[in-house]
Amino acid sequence: MNYAHYQFITFHLDNGVLTLRLNRPEAMNAINAGLHEELSRVFADVAADPEVHAVVLTGEGRGFCGGGDLSWFRDITPQGVDKLFREARKLIIDLLELPQPIIAAVNGHAAGLGATLALFCDMIFVGESAKIADPHVRIGVAAGDGGAAIWPWLVGPARAKQYLFTGDSLSAAEAERIGLINQVVADARVLEQATAMARRLADGPRLAIKASKASVNKILRDTVNLVLDTSLALEKENFYSADHKEAINAFLEKRAPVYCGR
Repeated sequence: MNYAHYQFITFHLDNGVLTLRLNRPEAMNAINAGLHEELSRVFADVAADPEVHAVVLTGEGRGFCGGGDLSWFRDITPQGVDKLFREARKLIIDLLELPQPIIAAVNGHAAGLGATLALFCDMIFVGESAKIADPHVRIGVAAGDGGAAIWPWLVGPARAKQYLFTGDSLSAAEAERIGLINQVVADARVLEQATAMARRLADGPRLAIKASKASVNKILRDTVNLVLDTSLALEKENFYSADHKEAINAFLEKRAPVYCGR
């Protein structure tokens, strides 16, 4: 498979283990229009690559992924919003249906869609100083890009509501304690540990591992089928709200937002 046409994701294949790096380090790998479009097709491309037996997903530089780039949201057109939400659905479905095991190496903060990407991976290794959050509500929109499906699935509705309603962040240790992630590791060893697990799986009984993944993910797919279209539709509706516009302007102007409930 030729991945040369990707601009915002880098690829390194080592004897069956493919490492994907989100590559906007100057912006903590925040997702702009280009990276979002690439994410909406990368997992289908990887799924079709016969040389890939396991995947590691990480971020370039100090962060895993800071979520959506708010300057993109400020300037987005209605046509851009339509494209965004078409891509958002495909991204989650393709990630969920990726046949190869995928390991998240969360090398720094993971927020919003960045957190969703990590949490939809099969295993999640997180650096000890990293934090995880889904602060969609703080920019006046629903947690529509998969967060409303994956957080309750991992930690139950009560804890999911606490973090999705407030947008509060969790330390790596707290995320491990409540079962949101698999393991906290030293910051310097996150990629090493995730890659070691990917190597173990790539060198293991791959057919059985893929079958086991498909079986477990059938349960999650039922949840996604129930939740994702509704949550995306509600988030899209919120994109046109006064609260969303106020939240974006407040962030870019470095002031506290004043919400009006409209």
